[in-house]
Amino acid sequence: QVQLVESGGGLVQAGGSLRLSCAASGTAFSIDAMGWYRQAPGKQRDLVAIDGGNTNVADSVKGRFTISRDNAKSTVALQMNSLKPEDTAVYYCYAGGRDIGQSRFEVWGQGTLVTVSS
Repeated sequence: QVQLVESGGGLVQAGGSLRLSCAASGTAFSIDAMGWYRQAPGKQRDLVAIDGGNTNVADSVKGRFTISRDNAKSTVALQMNSLKPEDTAVYYCYAGGRDIGQSRFEVWGQGTLVTVSS
């Protein structure tokens, strides 16, 4: 079973920066993609950025957020710069891949709150 552990959320003023980190652990798995989603209060969970070989970044954060993935360590990070109040949300780490039996899995982290004050 694969588990994700996130860290790095918090409170920051508009224009500031935060870095989120996520590490996958478990036995006998291979990850195809890792990334980040976010969910603001009363809204659906949306993609922020994902690395599945190619990188896909939401238009709303392009030029401000950077995703970096370390395949060897099964980690992914999200560097968030020039934060805006509308970036306030719970950020979830995501990983998809295959286990030792080649069955596909998708797992989510517990979520980390990012609050950007104006």
